[in-house]
Amino acid sequence: MTYRPNSLNQPAQAMLLAAGRGERMRPLTDTTPKPLLQVRGRPLLWYPLNALALADVNTVVINTGWLGDQIEPALGMRFKQNLELGHVQPSMSANKLQLRYSHEGRGAGEALETAGGIVRALPMLAEVFWVAAGDIYAPEFEFSAEAYERFRASACLAHIWLVPNPEHNPKGDFGFSADGLALNLPRVEGQALFTFSTIALYKRAFFEAAWCSIPAGNPDGMKAPLAAMLRAAMDQGLVSASLYEGLWVDVGTPERLAQLNKTPSA
Repeated sequence: MTYRPNSLNQPAQAMLLAAGRGERMRPLTDTTPKPLLQVRGRPLLWYPLNALALADVNTVVINTGWLGDQIEPALGMRFKQNLELGHVQPSMSANKLQLRYSHEGRGAGEALETAGGIVRALPMLAEVFWVAAGDIYAPEFEFSAEAYERFRASACLAHIWLVPNPEHNPKGDFGFSADGLALNLPRVEGQALFTFSTIALYKRAFFEAAWCSIPAGNPDGMKAPLAAMLRAAMDQGLVSASLYEGLWVDVGTPERLAQLNKTPSA
């Protein structure tokens, strides 16, 4: 099973979030946007792009905000598998992966938060699309076409990947039912919650009038978080979930970045 054939104007099947200020990463992010910080010889954003290319996704939208004018020149309009590592040869899949940009810093002035940023890019996105944060290191995650098609055929509006709670988020975010639904549960003692990895599949309908009041394209640059929308959809049984137990790091501080760069890759 594969994604649809590529064309110049094909809607994007994925979006990577790269607009945030990265306050916790200062002073590193005073001069470099967080998704371009180096992890094991490559920009952090390279890892989800590489995984999407290997999965034969054809088009990805990257939103930009803080220091966003650095991102498009660094990455270009097609994914380069050998970016920053000259000895790695581009693959056939990498050559097919087109990059498009949603520049929130132009006109909107600054990052629009997750839901606001997705709605801003909505005119470029397919009916079903992946979303992942550009500051997450999960090099083994597979953006599988099977998961994409299974979600497309479901009644759900979102499918999210949960991970075991890291040290910096010990109480977790959402519950996970035996029948594969994400649950909006309180953070109370003894409640089994997991951390939202930021990796998800969404349907355009989730960002349209019934669930989101912002017009497609977000012409007024409205900021809007995603968590409240997800919790409301969970309450209606419209968010499914999977548990991902592979390597996953929220590269949110200089210390976590340094630890990743100190630890040899597998």
